[in-house]
Amino acid sequence: MSQEVSILDFGSGKITVLIGRRGINETIVLSGIGESEYAGFLDGEFLEPDSLSMAIAHAIRGAETSARTTISHLTIGVPGEFSASWCSDVQQALGNKKRKITEDDLTALHEHGNAFKNHPKYTLVNSQPVYYTLDDGRRLIQPEGLSSITIGGHISYILAEKTFLDKIDAIMRELNIVSHNYMSSLAATSMFLFDDCMRDRFVVFMDMGRSTTTVAVARGDGILAQYNIPLGGGHITGALAIGLKTSYTHAESLKRKVNLNLNVDDNDVYTIATNRSDTLSFKAKEANEIVVGVIKIVADTILKSLKKCPYDYPDYIPYHLTGGGLAYIKGADAVLAKALKRPVEIIAPSLPQSARPHLSSSLGLLDMALRMAPEEPTGLASLTKKIFRSKKRGDKQLNDNR
Repeated sequence: MSQEVSILDFGSGKITVLIGRRGINETIVLSGIGESEYAGFLDGEFLEPDSLSMAIAHAIRGAETSARTTISHLTIGVPGEFSASWCSDVQQALGNKKRKITEDDLTALHEHGNAFKNHPKYTLVNSQPVYYTLDDGRRLIQPEGLSSITIGGHISYILAEKTFLDKIDAIMRELNIVSHNYMSSLAATSMFLFDDCMRDRFVVFMDMGRSTTTVAVARGDGILAQYNIPLGGGHITGALAIGLKTSYTHAESLKRKVNLNLNVDDNDVYTIATNRSDTLSFKAKEANEIVVGVIKIVADTILKSLKKCPYDYPDYIPYHLTGGGLAYIKGADAVLAKALKRPVEIIAPSLPQSARPHLSSSLGLLDMALRMAPEEPTGLASLTKKIFRSKKRGDKQLNDNR
C-alpha cells in the first residue's frame, strides 16, 4: 500500500483536512476527511482569529476519526490571500563545456534566483519553473538529461506572509502536530486541474470561495501573476438577503435555487423550505437580477485585476472558474462570460466521486503532497522538494506562439 499523507486546506468559509494515498493510475484514494465551518478571512486577516485553533482542531479530529489514524505530519496550504507571486529570469553556467543537466543543477538554479531569504514580510514556500532555457535558445519545461553549457529559466517564486506562518506554527504546536510543511494552494490547484499541454499555453483561472476570489495567470509549472479580490459567494448571499429583506440563512438557501438560464417573468417564484417545515417564496426575476448584478461587479473587478498582468497571454484561451462560491449557480458561468467578454468554463477535479469545484484546492494540495512523498520534510519544505514537476515531459519544447 502506498504512503498516506495529510493536508489542511483553508477555504474562505471552511477548513478541510484530507488523508489519502495514491491509487491505481495516479488516482487519489481518500481514507479520511474532516471539515469545519469557520469565519474565514478577508483582506489578509482571519475574521475570528481567537476561534481559529478550535476550528482547525475540529477538522483534524474529524479526518483522524474517519481514517482511524493519528496525523503526525501535515501539509498546510497557504491561500492566495496570504501569499504573493514573483517571477524572475535566472541563469547559471554549468562549466567550461557541455554536460548533461541534473536535478541538482535545477535545484541550484532555483536557489540562485531566490532573493527572499531575508525578506522581512515573506517566506518562500514554492519555487516552480515557468520554463527553462538552454544555450541553444530552446525553452523547455523538463531539461534533465539534456546537454548544455548554461541553464537558465523563468522561475515562479510563491511567498507566504510570515504573520500567517507564525500563527499557524503556534497552532500546530498547541495541537501537538509533530511536524508540518507549507505549500501554495494556488500552485497546487493549477498543477492539479490543468494538464501539461494546457499549462504550456497559459491558463487563467478564478478560484471563488465564500468571501474572496483569487485570479491566477499560470504557465508551465509556475504562477505568473495572482490577484486577490475581496468578493465571493457570500456577497451574493448578502445581496439577496438585503435586496429581498430576508435572513442570511434563507438567502443562502435561495441562492442554491437560482437558475440564471431560465427566462423568468414577474409571476415566477423560487420556493425554499424553512426550519419550521414551512416554505418561503421569492420572486425569481428579482432574485436573478440581484445575482446577475453581483456577478457583473465581480467580473468588473476581475477585468481590472487582469489589466495589471504584465504577461501577454493569448486571446483565444478561455477563463476557468472553480471553487464553491459561484460555480454551483446554474447559468452563472454564462453571465460571467458575457461580462468578461471571454468564454468561461467551470473546472473541477477529474476524479470519481470528487468532481466538485469546491474540492479543487483541497485535492490539489493532496495530489502535490503525494508527489512530494515519501521524503516528508519538516517545517518549511526544502527548496529541492518545492521544485515540483507533475510528469516527465522529456525535451518537449514550450510552444511560444502568441
